[in-house]
Amino acid sequence: MLTLHESQRRVSRFQEMLRGKEASAALLLLPIDIYYFTGTRQNSALWIPAEGEPVLLVRKSLSRARAESPLADIRPFPPSKELPALFGAEGSAVGMTFDAVPVQQHAFYSKVLPGRNFVDVSMLVRELRSVKSPFEIELLRRSSAMLDSVFGEVPAFLKAGMRELDLAAEMEYRLRKAGHEGFVRMRAFNQELFGGMAVSAGAATYGFFDGAVTGKGLSSASPQGASLDEIRENEPVLVDFAGVANGYIVDMTRMFVIGTLDPELQRAFDLSLEIQEAVRLAMVPGAVCEEIFGLAAGMADRAGFGGNFMGMPGEQSRFVGHGVGLELDELPVLAQGFTMPLQAGQVVAVEPKFVLPGKGAIGIENTFVVTDQGGSRLSGLPDEIVFIRA
Repeated sequence: MLTLHESQRRVSRFQEMLRGKEASAALLLLPIDIYYFTGTRQNSALWIPAEGEPVLLVRKSLSRARAESPLADIRPFPPSKELPALFGAEGSAVGMTFDAVPVQQHAFYSKVLPGRNFVDVSMLVRELRSVKSPFEIELLRRSSAMLDSVFGEVPAFLKAGMRELDLAAEMEYRLRKAGHEGFVRMRAFNQELFGGMAVSAGAATYGFFDGAVTGKGLSSASPQGASLDEIRENEPVLVDFAGVANGYIVDMTRMFVIGTLDPELQRAFDLSLEIQEAVRLAMVPGAVCEEIFGLAAGMADRAGFGGNFMGMPGEQSRFVGHGVGLELDELPVLAQGFTMPLQAGQVVAVEPKFVLPGKGAIGIENTFVVTDQGGSRLSGLPDEIVFIRA
């Protein structure tokens, strides 16, 4: 549960950022942003003035919000006509996360709060949330321990002839039994994600999802993740799942093979480990994200796998790592064109992967905390491919 100290620290830092933008306040509507500051994910709106105490206005459930949140001022959501008295003077600049608020909601608040100048504070919220406190990192470690435990069980139930869907269902079942919350939240518009994927032959497939491996999925309406294809001997099986506890997400991928592995796929896997280590060492405060991506892409090019790096040839993603926390697609992104320098305490899932048409997908993924010594890994599970006797 969010502590009063942790909540006050987050609010205070955000208020400093609002004053730097000359905004008098922010009105936050996205539930996961509200949860970050308040510790409750009830249906509500959060008013954070640049000076003074925040106010949480709850539609439902007021009693649960009061039980869960350390905020002092938690009220029922008032009638629209009472909102102007709460939300600052006319002419003031009020922050809103334009990246996540529907136009309809913006129009509603513009109507009931005439004279306010709504300004975009999306990046302020995302930058603040990107740097994790020791409290948050401990929650991420719990999510990672859950993944470690369940991934370690895969050799006991992975069999040739089972469908990709059967393997994914076993992972989902065991993760849920271990406490996985199920919601893998994403902020980006038009992106959606199930809890993870287990793919073999279906891994070498095009897909809408902005990731190296999408999977075939079960239909054109759900073109992502495990399919009904059978898992065969001597093919790579890629298992990529998120673990979620207290809302905090850790991302992990491991490889399994029933029998033996094609030598070219083995070379690609060995390269993914080399890239992961190079990226880990480069993940220090001040390092520029796109330069780290360039380091990874350059290693893939020089090894002759550039055309297979981070996706099917011609359909590649232009990143090698993404921030994680309360959402799967947080800042920073180790990506082409992303010039933001890293900060200590940011948490990044690093996932160098390769897709070889006709052979499958292979790679690794671990979640790291940015430190002065490079990325500090959350998982204790070995990276090596797990070979299962046919």
